[in-house]
Amino acid sequence: MSLMLRLIGSLLAAFALFPQPCSAQTGLDKQVDSLFAAWNSNDTPGVAVAVVEADEVVYRRGFGMANLDYDVPITPSTVFLVASVSKQFTAFAIAMLAIEGIINLNDPVTKYVPELPEFQITVRHLVHHTSGLRDAFGLLAMAGYHMDDVITKKSILDLLYRQEKLNFDPGEEYLYSNSGYILMAEIVERVTGMSFADWTQKHLFEPLGMKNSHFRDDHREVLPNRAQGYVTRDDGYAEQVVAWSSVGASGLYTTATDLARWATNFSTGAVGGPRVLDLVHQRGRLANGDTLAYAFGLTIGSYRGFQTVGHGGSHRSFRTHFLRLPEEDLAIIVLSNLEEFDPADMARKIVDVYLEEDPTMLSQYVGTYYSEELDATYTIALEATHLVARHRRYEDIHLMRSDKDHFSSDSWFLPSVEFSRDAHGITGFEVTNRRTRKVWFAKR
Repeated sequence: MSLMLRLIGSLLAAFALFPQPCSAQTGLDKQVDSLFAAWNSNDTPGVAVAVVEADEVVYRRGFGMANLDYDVPITPSTVFLVASVSKQFTAFAIAMLAIEGIINLNDPVTKYVPELPEFQITVRHLVHHTSGLRDAFGLLAMAGYHMDDVITKKSILDLLYRQEKLNFDPGEEYLYSNSGYILMAEIVERVTGMSFADWTQKHLFEPLGMKNSHFRDDHREVLPNRAQGYVTRDDGYAEQVVAWSSVGASGLYTTATDLARWATNFSTGAVGGPRVLDLVHQRGRLANGDTLAYAFGLTIGSYRGFQTVGHGGSHRSFRTHFLRLPEEDLAIIVLSNLEEFDPADMARKIVDVYLEEDPTMLSQYVGTYYSEELDATYTIALEATHLVARHRRYEDIHLMRSDKDHFSSDSWFLPSVEFSRDAHGITGFEVTNRRTRKVWFAKR
C-alpha cells in the first residue's frame, strides 16, 4: 500500500511543478511564480499561495511538498495548521455573539468562566490583548511541558485558573496573550452549548463553503490532505510533531482556497453582515485613551502607504500569513510547512507585484539632498519603479516604500528615510538608524 501511495504521490508531485492558475498564465502570475522558485521542487517542504483581487481568486498555486515521506505535493487545497491566523475566526465568533446580544464585551470574563480568579478582566480585554493574563505558552514551558507533548484544553485552563497575579492591571497595557483567545473559545462553548469546533463549522465554515476548514480540538483526529511540518537540519529535513489539542488561539486547519473565501467575506458580509464586520475592525484602546493597532484578531497597519489588515501565524513548523489591503480590494494568503519560511515577507513581495510603484508618483522625491551637519550629499534617483540613494563613496542603495513618505533599505546606516514636505512639495528627508536618529538632509 505504501508503494502505491508513493507512486501516486510522485505523479502528483510532477504535476505540482507546473503552474496551477485559476485561468491562463499572466505576466503577474509568472512574477509571483518566480518569488517561490526556490520551493518549486519535489524534495523540499513548501508553500501554498492565493491572491484575491476584487473578490475574485486571481492566483492559486502550490510549491514544494506537503509530505516528503509519500511524495505528496502542496496544492491550493492542501490543509495547513494556520496557528495564530486562527485568532480572527475566534474573534469573529465573539463579535457575532456580541451583536446577537448573547454576550456583552464589557462583561467580566468570570460571568462566563467563573473558575477564573476575579481579576476584573472583561471580554473586551481578552479580544485586544489588554487583559494582563500571563501567556499560556510561557506558563506551559515553565510548568515542564514540551511543545511535542500532548497539550489539552484542560491542561491550559487549569494553569490559567491557578494564576495568582496578572502582568499588569487590565486595560493598562497591550501584551499579546494566547491565553485570552483560549478563554474566548471557552466562552463561545459555554454560552452556545456547542463545542467551539462545531459552532464555527456551523456558523462560519459551512455558510462560506470552506469545506476543508476545521478547528482541531483533538490531536488524534484524522484530517485528510493535511501537510506535515518540517524543520531544516544539516542532513535535510526533520518532521515536527503537533500534539496541540486546544483551540481559540490556534488550532485552525484550513487551505489557501478556503482562506480566499474568507477574505471575500470581509467585503460581501455574507456571514456576519455589516455590523459584525464593523465591530471586528474596531481597534482596542487602553485606559489612558491610546488606540492600539490590534482589533479583533486582526492587526491594522500600513505598507507602502496602503492600509493593511491581517495576522500572521507561527506554531511548530507552520508559518502562515493572511493580509488584506481593503482600499485596493486585494488579499494575499501564504501558508508554509517549513519552520524557516517567512510568510509575511513573501506576502509583501506579492503586494509589490500587484501594486507596482507608479514612477510618476516617485519622481517627486528625485533630487539632490545636502546635510549641513555632516557636510554630505546624497542624490535620490529613479530607476524603473523604485528609488535609489546615491553617495559618491557607496554603491546604490535601493529604497522601498513602507509608508506614504517613508522608505526603507537594507543599508545598516540608511535603513529608514522619512521625507518631509510643505505646500510646494518635498523639502528634505531625515535618516534614522539603530544608533542615530533624525539626521536632516535638505533638498537643494
